[in-house]
Amino acid sequence: MDEKSAKKRKILVTSALPYANGSIHIGHLVEYIQTDIWVRFQKLRGNECRYMCADDTHGTPIMISANRQGITPEELVGRMHAEHSRDFSDFLVEFDNYYTTNSEENRYFAELIYNRLKDRGHIDVREIEQAWCPHDKMFLPDRMIRGTCPRCQAADQYGDSCEVCSATYNPTDLKDARCSLCGTAPLTKSSQHYFFKLGDFAGRLQEWLAEGPVQEEMRNKLGEWFASGLQDWDISRDAPYFGFRIPGTEDKYFYVWLDAPIGYMASTRNWCERNGRSFDEFWLDPGSEIVHFIGKDIVYFHTLFWPAMLMGADFRPPNRVYVHGFLTVNGQKMSKSRGTFLSARQYLQHLDPEYLRYYYACKLTARVEDIDLNLSDFVARVNADLGNQFANLGSRVIAFLHKKLDGRLGKLTGDGLALVESLEKAADEIAELYEGREYSRAMKRITALAHDANQYVANAAPWSAVKDNPEEARNILTAAVNAFALLNVFLTPVMPRMSQRVEKLLGRTALSWDSVHERLEDRPILPFESVFTKAADEAVEALLQSGMQTAAPAGPAAPATPEEPPVVVPPQSEEIPFDQFAKVDLRVAKIVEAKGVDGADKLVELLIDLGQLGRRTIFAGIKKTHKPEDLVGRQIIVVANLAPRKMKFGTSHGMLLAASSEGTGVYLAGLETGARPGQRIS
Repeated sequence: MDEKSAKKRKILVTSALPYANGSIHIGHLVEYIQTDIWVRFQKLRGNECRYMCADDTHGTPIMISANRQGITPEELVGRMHAEHSRDFSDFLVEFDNYYTTNSEENRYFAELIYNRLKDRGHIDVREIEQAWCPHDKMFLPDRMIRGTCPRCQAADQYGDSCEVCSATYNPTDLKDARCSLCGTAPLTKSSQHYFFKLGDFAGRLQEWLAEGPVQEEMRNKLGEWFASGLQDWDISRDAPYFGFRIPGTEDKYFYVWLDAPIGYMASTRNWCERNGRSFDEFWLDPGSEIVHFIGKDIVYFHTLFWPAMLMGADFRPPNRVYVHGFLTVNGQKMSKSRGTFLSARQYLQHLDPEYLRYYYACKLTARVEDIDLNLSDFVARVNADLGNQFANLGSRVIAFLHKKLDGRLGKLTGDGLALVESLEKAADEIAELYEGREYSRAMKRITALAHDANQYVANAAPWSAVKDNPEEARNILTAAVNAFALLNVFLTPVMPRMSQRVEKLLGRTALSWDSVHERLEDRPILPFESVFTKAADEAVEALLQSGMQTAAPAGPAAPATPEEPPVVVPPQSEEIPFDQFAKVDLRVAKIVEAKGVDGADKLVELLIDLGQLGRRTIFAGIKKTHKPEDLVGRQIIVVANLAPRKMKFGTSHGMLLAASSEGTGVYLAGLETGARPGQRIS
């Protein structure tokens, strides 16, 4: 073990605070799983690593949502806190404290930081023109205004920042602005507001960034913001508003983005008070580390506003701000129409949380890049790596040890000892990959080691050796069990529940990274019990169906519109709204297999390839005009988001497009060349 790893560290780790106005979904979980893996690794190494988080509870959307539900904002955020806590726990995300920004600790630090900034001349007060909704009779906060980004021209962006180019701006800068509640174009109205003079900290922020707290690509992005000049930041909002009132005012409240990151401090204070610890040892002691994990959409807040606030109030800025990208599913943004906008709870109703933890780990790197959840690859990867390579290794050697050799381990000798030594030597490399958040490379290395261990067992053939030399067979199995134990240590940060099952088999209770140096010899182990159950394609399909069947969450009421004269519709032709038609997802598909359905005069069973959306089976009534063998290789157009339909002969997962008229054949809509499977038809 090197000198750096031998020195124990004190680390405070946070993830961005989830907003208390909606459920946790699988996109959110990228960040919390990434953080939890890193925290678990640090604790396994023997470092004191405390993971703090909280619900972000303030702002106008919370207030409006509570009013619609007929409850108080406090009741709403309490309900969401319970839901979020449950979902995180069920995904094995283990916080040291999961708190709330609607707390006295949060109020205390918000007022403390504000007063210190004000006393030192970093707060400015001036009249501004602000968006006012004449329909709802209220000033509109940034997130209640939508429009076109003034910088990149992206449509449907928020009033404070663009999700496409990450620009920040004033709501009045938006083009084609509208109230997101009622759709009314806002007016402008004067109001007194409070501003944090961010430019006062330009020099100190650049010095801090020069120390390397963010990834290189983020430092380059920040350089663009410095080049254009740091703007004063509006930290106040007008009543009505759910949040903390600014000291010395009657109707001004702290903007939610001021007190949200302060939630990291509030959660720490709450934990410290309950555990007899000092808040200062984490937030003031330069010997400890503060590490934030965030998404790339909130970089500006966490690398400029937040550290400047801390500097101005005599707190130290974070040591590291680790930024990650977004999640796509099957190569595209999450979508309700495709059943891929999935909540954490929907996932848990169908699949093991450790599957997702492992798959995300296989994708995550230290770079700021999006990761894709490819559901076909998801099942294959999880089952191949964890089932066929890892769990199967333990299953066959431990079961054989109990069947033939009384369940007792022997000695590490020869090639078996060399195998174990090679895994022990890999521990430092894998530790460095975890430390550097290169989880993808770590998983590849672990899988390669598991393959080596399985190959060793295949070559050594203990089932043959046991006939003539039982002790040689015992030693072969001993090496395999030790390899299994080492691999388990390596996987523990990602698969904590599976790891516990393995450790129970091995008879160990105090697992740490140092356990890689603990060799298991001359001792009994328990009979094998299943430590991993493979993922099923059917469960993934059921998950997708649950996503398509879930109604969209209730949104803002539709704007009032004047009545229009009725349209007379012929009774034989029922109209549907365009929005309903627009939900139809047309895709190019390639026919991989085709066969007639026994007992059906018209039906053909087709296996189609939809590219990143995977393969699926559909039934089509085209048997009388198309020979199945002539269909293989053809490209067709299918409705890819049609709910599965159970038929007498099986379940059809989509519909192909075709045309016919009375007395004629059926003509398939399709493309002969130039299109790729899965390509959208627009």
